Amino acid sequence: MCGIFAYLNYHVPRTRREILETLIKGLQRLEYRGYDSAGVGIDGGNDKNWENNARQIHLIKKSGKVKVLEDAIEKQDAIDLDIEFEVHLGIAHTRWATHGVPNSLNSHPHRSDKKNEFIVIHNGIITNYKDLRKFLESKGYEFESDTDTESIAKLVKYMYDNREDDISFATLVERVIQQLEGAFALVLKSVHYPGEAVCTRRGGPLLIGVRSEHRLSTDHIPVLYHSAKDKSSCSLTRADSTTCLFPVEEKGVEYYFASDASAVIEHTNRVIFLEDDDVAAVVDGKLSIHRINRRAGDHPARAIQTLQLELQQIMKGNFSSFMQKEIFEQPESVLNTMRGRINFDENTVILGGLQDHIKEILRCRRLILIACGTSFHAGVATRQVLEELTELPVMVELASDFLDRNTPVFRDDVCFFLSQSGETADTLMALRYCKERGALIVGITNTVGSSISRETDCGVHINAGPEIGVASTKAYTSQFISLVMFALLMCEDRISMQERRKEIIRGLKALPDLIKEVLTLDEEIQNLATELYQQKSVLIMGRGYHYATCLEGALKIKEITYMHSEGILAGELKHGPLALVDKLMPVIMVIMRDHTYAKCQNALQQVVARQGRPVVICDRDDYETIKSVNRVIKVPHSVDCLQGILSVIPLQLLSFHLAVLRGFDVDCPRNLAKSVTVE
Repeated sequence: MCGIFAYLNYHVPRTRREILETLIKGLQRLEYRGYDSAGVGIDGGNDKNWENNARQIHLIKKSGKVKVLEDAIEKQDAIDLDIEFEVHLGIAHTRWATHGVPNSLNSHPHRSDKKNEFIVIHNGIITNYKDLRKFLESKGYEFESDTDTESIAKLVKYMYDNREDDISFATLVERVIQQLEGAFALVLKSVHYPGEAVCTRRGGPLLIGVRSEHRLSTDHIPVLYHSAKDKSSCSLTRADSTTCLFPVEEKGVEYYFASDASAVIEHTNRVIFLEDDDVAAVVDGKLSIHRINRRAGDHPARAIQTLQLELQQIMKGNFSSFMQKEIFEQPESVLNTMRGRINFDENTVILGGLQDHIKEILRCRRLILIACGTSFHAGVATRQVLEELTELPVMVELASDFLDRNTPVFRDDVCFFLSQSGETADTLMALRYCKERGALIVGITNTVGSSISRETDCGVHINAGPEIGVASTKAYTSQFISLVMFALLMCEDRISMQERRKEIIRGLKALPDLIKEVLTLDEEIQNLATELYQQKSVLIMGRGYHYATCLEGALKIKEITYMHSEGILAGELKHGPLALVDKLMPVIMVIMRDHTYAKCQNALQQVVARQGRPVVICDRDDYETIKSVNRVIKVPHSVDCLQGILSVIPLQLLSFHLAVLRGFDVDCPRNLAKSVTVE
């Protein structure tokens, strides 16, 4: 949920101003992960010798967005911004509050004591922090915040104060994380280890970017194993390509530590993704990776990967917000999801990520789709076409509820895990639950190198491109397309399905152009928003393929406009929701010419009979519906199972315009963050 960023320059001279600019820019790229408060920790002092400055740490922390922190930095009198550092580690954090209200005291970095001997930035939740806090308070350590993170900083100090002998920074951190329960990604800095950085993760995303103008010693960093009780466990007996990464001939190198690739891409496209329980340390410009326990199946090294991401993809361009940009990118994003996977001339589908396991999937007895939020709605939207084309029972589960019920899972099940970020905590825990029970695990994510993409047996990368806006839009439509492609792959050899397959493939081919047509309705939908933005509630109704559209549209309105909104299955109208309908209640209905058309018309008449004045999203050739209501949004016609993509886009646009008219920050809705990495 929070955004972690740190920058270490080794023999690459940088002024304090340049270092702070790099840290602030990194936080701005990560602000979608949290924006309650922000802070930085840098070397203090104004000595010309960087080593003297590294013996003290200066913290700047502010409540509010990163811009507030940036303004506070400019007003700092105690530090000379033009001092140059040959070696320096700066750490920064933007917070989404879980423990303690958003204020400067609760913001990160957190410190071990008033002398700032150790500071830490943290993404995640420490579940045993109360026990740790109680123990540390009994030892005389004073706490100043309400957070779980402060217990980590104090615990590091306690371990350091009670060390038997001189130990490395990485060993110290290893001992600390063995006492932690919960999820975390950490970066630590200390006055006792100047110019050194240590980071680690368990359940939270963390990557390291590497930049050097000189050749690096290796492309694969070996993982070093040892016992944490060994005092010299993390000190390198030799520094070569068999133990660590460094620039050959000990030239300059820069390291970037971040929660997400978007924060490092403007600096480097070479990154290392850390695994759970990795402890990475940079000492004298050399990066090494350590683990305490060796497990079966562990990779012996961490590869340097090249990111296929461009800076312009994470910029707003000519749009007012990332959400608006991402809505209008959908013609391209759905095309990218299909590119190289569907041969429209031969009506074939190839999903390379599933190729090695397709025979096993074809033998399965049940499909289970597990996700949260918008990803869950993508599963609901495609359940019917999956059941139709695979002829298998399909369950769609909310990850948190799935875990709460201890749902029975069997070896002949195939479990799909849908997540835009690939780091969603509940979905990740459900994945591990299913994996323990022997089911085949399939991931559908938008993030290469994410935890879900690494822990699944196989999967599909949706290729939607970076999604920065907290309210998901293009990831939903690309997940939708990915699941439809999987359904087409499953029925490739079934003669009885061939005509239906061809119809859907033709529909997919036409889809990008049809989405462009829907986006031309933007002005019309903006006019509708001017009529609705002062309302307190809105009901969205539909059934069949469009029930998911209603759920997703209602979620978008809740997320960014703070209006109460509810997606209602039209078939349930008489079982309670109809009581809400009167002439004042805004109602939006999705009615398309498919197998539920007649039933949706009945629901429409029931709403009209109660003096409801529904806005109807319908097929542009549906003259019967157009004549029977005052307000319609006409969308082009597609294959029934793909129509949900065209019907959800007007609701995405509506939520955007409602939020703008209500004066809210579209990309940063209150109380929410993009990547939900805590339960």
